[in-house]
Amino acid sequence: QRRSLAPSQLAKRKAGDEEEEEDRHLPTTRKRQKPVSETESGECYRSPFRKPLAQLTNRPHCMDSSQHEAFIRSILSKPFKVPIPNYKGPLGLRALGIKRAGLRSPLHDPFEEGALVLYEPPLLSAHDQLKIDKDKAPVHVVVDPVLGRVLRPHQREGVKFLWDCVTSRRIPGSHGCIMADEMGLGKTLQCITLMWTLLRQSPDCKPEIEKAMVVSPSSLVRNWYNEVEKWLGGRIQPLAIDGGSKEEIDRKLVGFMNQRGLRVPSPILIISYETFRLHAEALQKGSVGLVICDEGHRLKNSENQTYQALNSLNTPRRVLISGTPIQNDLLEYFSLVHFVNSGILGTAQEFKRHFEIPILKGRDADASEAERHKGEERLKELISIVNRCLIRRTSDILSKYLPVKIEQVVCCRLTPLQAELYKNFLKQAKPVEELKEGKISVSSLSSITSLKKLCNHPALIHDKCVEEEEGFMGALDLFPAGYSTKSVEPQLSGKMLVLDYILAVTKSTSNDKVVLVSNYTQTLDLFEKLCRSRRYLYVRLDGTMSIKKRAKIVERFNSPSSPEFIFMLSSKAGGCGLNLIGANRLVMFDPDWNPANDEQAMARVWRDGQKKTCYIYRLLSTGTIEEKIFQRQTHKKALSSCVVDEEQDVERHFSLGELKELFTLNETTTSDTHDKIKCRRCVNGHQVRPPPEGSDCTSDLSQWNHCADKRGLQDSVLKAAWDAAVTFTFHHHSHEEQRGIP
Repeated sequence: QRRSLAPSQLAKRKAGDEEEEEDRHLPTTRKRQKPVSETESGECYRSPFRKPLAQLTNRPHCMDSSQHEAFIRSILSKPFKVPIPNYKGPLGLRALGIKRAGLRSPLHDPFEEGALVLYEPPLLSAHDQLKIDKDKAPVHVVVDPVLGRVLRPHQREGVKFLWDCVTSRRIPGSHGCIMADEMGLGKTLQCITLMWTLLRQSPDCKPEIEKAMVVSPSSLVRNWYNEVEKWLGGRIQPLAIDGGSKEEIDRKLVGFMNQRGLRVPSPILIISYETFRLHAEALQKGSVGLVICDEGHRLKNSENQTYQALNSLNTPRRVLISGTPIQNDLLEYFSLVHFVNSGILGTAQEFKRHFEIPILKGRDADASEAERHKGEERLKELISIVNRCLIRRTSDILSKYLPVKIEQVVCCRLTPLQAELYKNFLKQAKPVEELKEGKISVSSLSSITSLKKLCNHPALIHDKCVEEEEGFMGALDLFPAGYSTKSVEPQLSGKMLVLDYILAVTKSTSNDKVVLVSNYTQTLDLFEKLCRSRRYLYVRLDGTMSIKKRAKIVERFNSPSSPEFIFMLSSKAGGCGLNLIGANRLVMFDPDWNPANDEQAMARVWRDGQKKTCYIYRLLSTGTIEEKIFQRQTHKKALSSCVVDEEQDVERHFSLGELKELFTLNETTTSDTHDKIKCRRCVNGHQVRPPPEGSDCTSDLSQWNHCADKRGLQDSVLKAAWDAAVTFTFHHHSHEEQRGIP
């Protein structure tokens, strides 16, 4: 048998032979030793990495059960350590589930650059720091940097004001406030920041509130949901209720109210005023930490069901958002303040006696010197009280961030057909006899509506002429032969003629989009007929459109790639809060008695995100009831700016007694409003800047920079439309110093 000659095998055979030889001479009782693989030179072939096993000599001593349990507990009680070498994070020496030892710390770093600190603990001396209870020491309240980095300076100021109010730091015992910033200043973002801060932190190192509720018009429910998602990026899951059966809505509301704890799954409820009123019973069974009422001027009447339902809600912290807190009278203003801070102005009767009557008497153009002095004193007293819970910034702040806005009131003469119908109505209906002491009676409302529709277009009162209703008997004979309402005829209406020119010039000379706003859906129908005849692409939003569909068409219209040229909007159907920055021209076709409605509608295009110069056209029929409505708006806005904006030199333009002239037609004037304001910039109907020396005119419209004839126009679109029917224009520039306009 052949054997291997490898050195390792030779060494093994040699070692084996030696052992056999040794075994022959040893006694048979001796155990055989383990061979050692070594060469003659003494080299060992055993692996150098293997060590011989040592015999275990120590044996565990016997322990009783108590010692054993203590030994096991000592093993299990060792604190958890992060298995990362040299890790020094917040969990380094902290046991899981055990409260952190030492002083409490704020949620966000108050010393970080750009940090918005809402609360800073009082400074303590070294001696006081030794005595203070570490578990009760207050901490900084810092706005989440995710939001703090995007807040503009005026928004940072607004968030601080809101937080101070709802935490009762401005008015002890009161937890409400009114956010009265004008449209476009970011009231939604400020309120989202407030909610997020209250839901996550407080000086006591715990959330200030568990749940918050946002109540808004139905058209803005989805918009609020999208804004929360946009700014908080999925950090929170709001519950938006914008539809469903009564049982389904009740189930969601009960589930929301039953949520408890520091980390509520859906801590924000977004609901419409209508849904809240119908399901108020489910929401009144628990408590909510904060309620925010968007477009809060809906609560101007303390007697309506919505106001009563919200007022009975169990929540001390109330924030009311309204860009137009004063719309018609001071008593409505009282209702808003009373809702957020009950009792701060006394009862309604006390407020009316102490504030409203003296202030209104002092604002009347026929007031005596004593009445004016008393009105100013009461006004200052009212402002000093309300300013503790109301913050108001005007849109002038936006001049740093938005392009120029040019607002133009365009007076359009009536066509011969409109003038004849207008005079015929005044002769037959005799509405002036129904007007008493400057107040509009119920019986005259239909007359006002008929005249306003006639100013828009004769087609809107054609049916009344056919039926020969009061005021329109024999009026059908005034229409052209073969007239039909199936097609729109712009030449029969002064305002429609001007609108036709504006749209045509805009379409042919630029890529601008236009928003058309009216108070009547019948007028929107005329707009549709005009767009179809001119082949303009358009979208329409009115009260018949569902909430979900509204959000989709607004998003599509704002897209730069969308082909739609015109957006038709009913000011009565959710014009508030919509963002229509896809357009930069807006036509306000007819005025509303409430100036807030017009202001809200006209603010749709001049908002965050707008890149173009904005043009606002307010069309008025010359010498008609529309100019009277505009004059009444001026009186209300003067009152609003006096109380809310604190403008001390607002002119007393119109006496309340002049409202009796509502039902008259002035065919000889270029602008009835311009005649009444005693403009200091015009002489013999022509614009003069600056006003001539020695002029005895003492009043001017404070919100309008200048008025002009055709030679003074800067807007090429309106200049092209001048010869159609325009008689006069008033101009207002949002920040005229950028254009060099005196």
